[in-house]
Amino acid sequence: MEFRKFEPSLLEFLDDLAGHNDRQWFSENKQRYEQKVLEPCMALIRTFAPRLERISPCFLASDRRVGGSLMRVYRDTRFSRDKTPYKTNVGIQFRHNCGADVHAPGYYIHIAPDECFLAMGVWHPDADALRRIRDAIAEWPDRWQRVVRNARFRESLKLDGDSLRLPPRGYPLDHPCIEDLKRKDFVALKDLRKRDVLAGDFLDTVDKTFRDGRPLMKFLCDALSLPF
Repeated sequence: MEFRKFEPSLLEFLDDLAGHNDRQWFSENKQRYEQKVLEPCMALIRTFAPRLERISPCFLASDRRVGGSLMRVYRDTRFSRDKTPYKTNVGIQFRHNCGADVHAPGYYIHIAPDECFLAMGVWHPDADALRRIRDAIAEWPDRWQRVVRNARFRESLKLDGDSLRLPPRGYPLDHPCIEDLKRKDFVALKDLRKRDVLAGDFLDTVDKTFRDGRPLMKFLCDALSLPF
């Protein structure tokens, strides 16, 4: 099935799930989940795959039900106080084909009744990856500033994520990119409205946004010695 557009029923299901987040309700509505959420998301992944390859052949659009680009609806509650069993959002991640998990460089689509956005970058990198990205910014400040100050980037995206309160050790306090060296996440976001997600040109919006972020992704991949 080729993806054309998301229907309002996808958001309606997620809204209902938020109000009935238990295994019995989900079991009774699993067919609805498959039809209204799973199937259109899988269609989006398959339809977007050729566009993603043109952005970069190093990122994977996989429609596998387990371990693919669509993130599981089931929450990992082992170490969480929140024991509700299901996620109430759609998460689609096109991660680098050298990456093993969500902390690898990737492109991301987030859809929920209360928040929709597109994102790209490296979220919560491990200590080694974080050091390598910071070292790259420290070594190539002019290149980094060309990425984040580019007019096309700034019109479409904003840097987001957690930062340290104080500069990290080992970097000069007067470094021109000191505020970015404080970052613990290197992620760019584009906020969306519900009507953007439900529009017939949603794939075009995703395509353009991901293209606008190509210089950032190239920088991060270079910092991590990954192909782009």
